[in-house]
Amino acid sequence: MPKNPDFGTFGRYQELLVEEMSPSQKKAYEYTMKERGQVPGPYKIWLQNPNLIEVMVPLGAYYQGHSSLSKAEIEIATNLTNAKWLAGYSNYEHEIIGEQDGGLQPEKVQALIAGLPTSFEDARQQVVYEVTFALLAPRVVPTGLYRRAISLLGDEGLTDLTVLIGYFTCVSLSLRAYDVPSSATGLER
Repeated sequence: MPKNPDFGTFGRYQELLVEEMSPSQKKAYEYTMKERGQVPGPYKIWLQNPNLIEVMVPLGAYYQGHSSLSKAEIEIATNLTNAKWLAGYSNYEHEIIGEQDGGLQPEKVQALIAGLPTSFEDARQQVVYEVTFALLAPRVVPTGLYRRAISLLGDEGLTDLTVLIGYFTCVSLSLRAYDVPSSATGLER
């Protein structure tokens, strides 16, 4: 019986049981479980492309503990990016993560998601907010903002920030394409 493309276990996406996966999908599943301890959000979808998993798992893991950005800085950029792309599932997840793991005040996280102006007392957090906002607007990053970003984050930090925005753009668009709602749970992994 053909799959219904409008209904699945995770939004429109119809997850496969592990025993239904091809050998390469099973290998990608096992790799993701080993590296992340679970197959969360967009990784459920990306399992369909095992070669992509080999790229995305290490990239996601990089931002879990190796980036030059703090957890709060990551969550500022992540929440702005998810909000830009109207990704219900990742907005919901990262609203919680931003407050709990990122230590951001709830009203700040809510402003990021709602597109309302906000500010941060920490200069690094503020420049992350401003650069991310400019790049997603889309706006030019003016020379003065660029210089402040380099002064506060360095080239390593600014590069980490721009790639993080790209990574969460991939996350958000994958989730939107499969219409994954904020309440989605999918198969337990």
